[in-house]
Amino acid sequence: MAHETHGASQAKTLPADLGAPVFVDGWRARALMVAAVAAAVAVVLAFISQSQDQLGWDHLFRAYMLGLTFTFGSCVGGLALLMVQYCSGGKWGLLLRRPLEAMSRTLPLIIIYWLGSLLFMKRIYLWARYTNPSDTLDALKAGLINEAQAHCLNFKRPMLNPTTYIIVTLICFAIWYFYMARLNSLGLRRDRESADTTPFWIKKLENISGPGIVVYSLTMTAVVIYWVMSTDVTWFSSVYGLLFLVGEGYQVLAFSILTSISLSKAEPFRTILRTTEQHDLGKLTFAFVMLNIYLAFGQFLIIWSGNLPDEINWYLDRVRGGWGVIIFLDFVFHWVIPFSLLLSRDIKRNKKRMIRVCQWIIFAKAFDLFWLIEPSFKDASRNLHFSLGILEYIAVPVAMISLWVAYYSHNLKTRPLVQTNDPHVAEILEPQHVHA
Repeated sequence: MAHETHGASQAKTLPADLGAPVFVDGWRARALMVAAVAAAVAVVLAFISQSQDQLGWDHLFRAYMLGLTFTFGSCVGGLALLMVQYCSGGKWGLLLRRPLEAMSRTLPLIIIYWLGSLLFMKRIYLWARYTNPSDTLDALKAGLINEAQAHCLNFKRPMLNPTTYIIVTLICFAIWYFYMARLNSLGLRRDRESADTTPFWIKKLENISGPGIVVYSLTMTAVVIYWVMSTDVTWFSSVYGLLFLVGEGYQVLAFSILTSISLSKAEPFRTILRTTEQHDLGKLTFAFVMLNIYLAFGQFLIIWSGNLPDEINWYLDRVRGGWGVIIFLDFVFHWVIPFSLLLSRDIKRNKKRMIRVCQWIIFAKAFDLFWLIEPSFKDASRNLHFSLGILEYIAVPVAMISLWVAYYSHNLKTRPLVQTNDPHVAEILEPQHVHA
């Protein structure tokens, strides 16, 4: 088909002020307000639900782990995607590099969240409650655990015990903190250098990020095994870490695109976020949507077709007793809706619609974590039921995510949003061409 090119005859120029616009302060203020209200609601719900079914505080602690896992994914997922960008290159890095750096610098808050979880780990993990064979045997005789759980507790104790858990997690935090601090400091140093040094910086950051991606994949897998998978001590999966790795890319891209489009209401993103690059980011998100469902459904199909007693129970806990409705909704929310919407070229190029798609993806990720976490516990396994305590899965994550967003917004204000010596600056400032 013949095409006609339209566009301005001259390239655009970057504004003098490359800092985050003033309205980012409004994001932070609103996020802090929402965090305070949601936290107050969560505490009230815990007291009321505790008198209703004695599970109020348990639901609060479980919801806290959802909030911790979600914000952790946004933080270290941002670090991982930053390293991927340094290795792959491309114009999308000019748009997302500063938001990704800001996400990675929220790591201190994630560490504080995790330290808070240590206070109630015995209410979450069987291996933290029964730390030796005699305790496990007593719990088995009392009917608190079944034989499969007792066997797994004893067999996995060298790994699943509080001391190893704390040591491994601290090591992982130290590694992530090193990469976060190193990449962020080098990013600032690169800003101060002339364009002539760009090839040096590209190579240096690529050499750091390449091994960093491998190290991150291993450490992230270790942490999600401890934080999430071990809530069901009998469960094991060889692709669990990979599922979370792709899921983090899924939610981080949504956060990043949401940030970029929102920032484009003012300079400098009004200048650098062209429809072409927004479309490209939408296509990248679509790829993660496809990979996410491929891995999730692949695991389900293999285990379901194998039908082995030591594997199938994890899915039965999340399908039977009313949970079939939740897994169906998870499939629709997590894949069908984002897949259907991102198929559209027009939606990927429309700012308002892409904002709605990204907001939906963030909600869908949180909903998926609810399906992963809640059925791991005896009162909820194969027994989906409503109580006021279930509302903690809204209040607590909203409080934790809002506080994280406030910190993230603060980080966006601390450095210029555009790296002026990036080799793609000239290209992204060129007139935009529309093809018909």
